[in-house]
Amino acid sequence: MRKTLFFFILIAIKVFSQGSPNIKFDKYLENKTNVIYIDNNEPCAVSIEYEYSGENVKSSLPNKSIIVIPANSKKFTLSRIDSDNPAKPYKFSYNVFYVFGDVNAKPSYTEEIYWLPFATNHSESIYQGYNGSFSHQNAYSLDFSHKLGTEVFAARSGKVIVTKHDANQSCLTKDCAKYNNKIIILHDDGTFAEYVHLKKNGVIVEKGDDVRQGQLIGYSGSTGWSKGPHLHFSVFKNNIDGERTYYKTKFRVKESPNPIFLKEKGKYTRNY
Repeated sequence: MRKTLFFFILIAIKVFSQGSPNIKFDKYLENKTNVIYIDNNEPCAVSIEYEYSGENVKSSLPNKSIIVIPANSKKFTLSRIDSDNPAKPYKFSYNVFYVFGDVNAKPSYTEEIYWLPFATNHSESIYQGYNGSFSHQNAYSLDFSHKLGTEVFAARSGKVIVTKHDANQSCLTKDCAKYNNKIIILHDDGTFAEYVHLKKNGVIVEKGDDVRQGQLIGYSGSTGWSKGPHLHFSVFKNNIDGERTYYKTKFRVKESPNPIFLKEKGKYTRNY
């Protein structure tokens, strides 16, 4: 009589600043094959890196594979597991690393024109620009000088993936980043835009909403890693190791006939 030993060790590694995706791993038996599957309960794709080890085992998905699970997927097959020699028992364990979005996406950011994230006929300054010394080291992020309660508008159309609105704390160190009230929106080229430091209960969109460019989405504040009211804005793509690739973005402004990159200490007006 053949005895099969089957061990699952599921380790979900990396909880990133935008939170941990709502995904579920499980298995079922199909004849004598164990099938690992995933339910992706997110309104966006999730990228997964799959690692496995064991004895007398074979996996239909090669080790170190990176796969993309479509949004709102149910019972998406990750791998089919069998013994290499059916006459002997086998052991198997696997790890997964996962992030929001499609890590293989090819952003079209150089072609996109962003709208200033504030109201028409309004002007704001950039008090910390790309690679700023306070909190933007090695990051293409912008801090707009929004006062407390200033309306925040979507700079580009997309789908709301993450919201946080319940914090009311702030401090000058990275320790308070967990209190950042925010909205993260996925664009159609696989990039994300992040709107951060919103006031408590200052988010008026919900996860899964489709928003259009120029739509009111929230109100600015000073929550989280912040030294005063402002709006932090950045565009990025997730990498499978949990790091981000940030992108410079061109904006339509009154001060220039052509879209431009915004500069620290510059003041810009939205006239559209």
